[in-house]
Amino acid sequence: MDVIVIGGGIVGVATAYQLRAAGHRVCVVERHATVAQGATYGHGGTVLPTPLDVWFGPTFMASRQNARNGVISKTGFNGPARQFVKQLAVLQEPEAFSRQYGHLRPLIESSRETMADVETRFGLEFEQTSGVLYLVRSAQEWEQTQSALELLRQYEVPHHVLTPAECAAFEHSVRTEPEFAGGVLFDQERTANCALFAKLIKQTLDNQGGVQFMLGCEVSSIRLEGQRASVELAPSPGATSRSREVDVIHADAVVVAAGYGSLGLLERLGLRLPLHPLRLHNLVAPIAHEECAPHVAIVDAVKRIGISRMNQRLRIAGGAVLQSAGQIDKPLGEALTKEALALLGQATHDWIPGAARISAALPWEGVKLLSPDGLPVIGNALHPRLFVNVGHGPAGWGLACGSGKLIADLISGHTPEVPADTLAALRAERFQ
Repeated sequence: MDVIVIGGGIVGVATAYQLRAAGHRVCVVERHATVAQGATYGHGGTVLPTPLDVWFGPTFMASRQNARNGVISKTGFNGPARQFVKQLAVLQEPEAFSRQYGHLRPLIESSRETMADVETRFGLEFEQTSGVLYLVRSAQEWEQTQSALELLRQYEVPHHVLTPAECAAFEHSVRTEPEFAGGVLFDQERTANCALFAKLIKQTLDNQGGVQFMLGCEVSSIRLEGQRASVELAPSPGATSRSREVDVIHADAVVVAAGYGSLGLLERLGLRLPLHPLRLHNLVAPIAHEECAPHVAIVDAVKRIGISRMNQRLRIAGGAVLQSAGQIDKPLGEALTKEALALLGQATHDWIPGAARISAALPWEGVKLLSPDGLPVIGNALHPRLFVNVGHGPAGWGLACGSGKLIADLISGHTPEVPADTLAALRAERFQ
């Protein structure tokens, strides 16, 4: 089959790889000049999510104080934004949290296997570092993590619960003053460079053939007609009136995997997904003192701020800003940007003082989609030839490998590896 994939971020590129591996001919349409330029470019580096860092559950926005929960809520929320926060709050209950993570778990394991196959097959190196240490500040926050720890035990996820002294003994850069509650070490989980991985996959596809990348092209609409599907491309900026005729690409199926840009395309087809855009920030800072730099990734488990090493740099990611969806296309404003970046700098100072030269850090800001039930939207929707692969959230870009495999199975008519209840929990129809 001929398949069009809209979006050249990690999700679109991983989907294209899996479709090609299944024998399909693929065209990837990306509005930027190359792949991995949007939210993929600034990803924090966590490869696969654990119960401690999925963006829902007992610790997510459990406190209304921005400095404590790591999420800045911009004033002027409208009705949909308030409803979104209310829906996420339901998942703070341990039973609801456990149920949703249970649906996500098979996708995580499928992603792990799929990604391992890609790495082994091509010997890819994308700044992988083993070991992730989650740190928890207060006794109250430690209590809130207990349902997540129970899930780790239930699913037999390799981990080690550490006292503050054991955290400092394992990772010399972590200081024990002021006191904190403890930590959880995942010595088999990893951080890596998401954008580099996506570009290496593209390079692999370029070498193999069978996948065309149309870069610098923006999709204006999707057409669904009988047994065929097609996309219209927006005219290039500066094109003459004579050359502004609509370019149309035809295919047997279309996969929408364009992150935040997916919402408008799907709404014009009549599919309105209640996904909410979340601004995230990133600082890449040079290491200030080598003796203070961590050798594993450090994650503030409640504020969801991750600090990972990339050679002689530290990548500090988080600083989420939650605001009305209508404001997301406007500049955030200097005050809120400074507040978000200050959260990142403060977390670095709190946990690994002296490690990063924050004054020389390069900032980044991007948008990721978060769903009101914490799960991505993956599968067929509206029409037999339309497929959706969006809403993976900030935690775990490796999910793209598993979701790409799931989309390829569905388009190929194969039975997916994930169980039926997970498949149903990921479909767009669950919101109806």
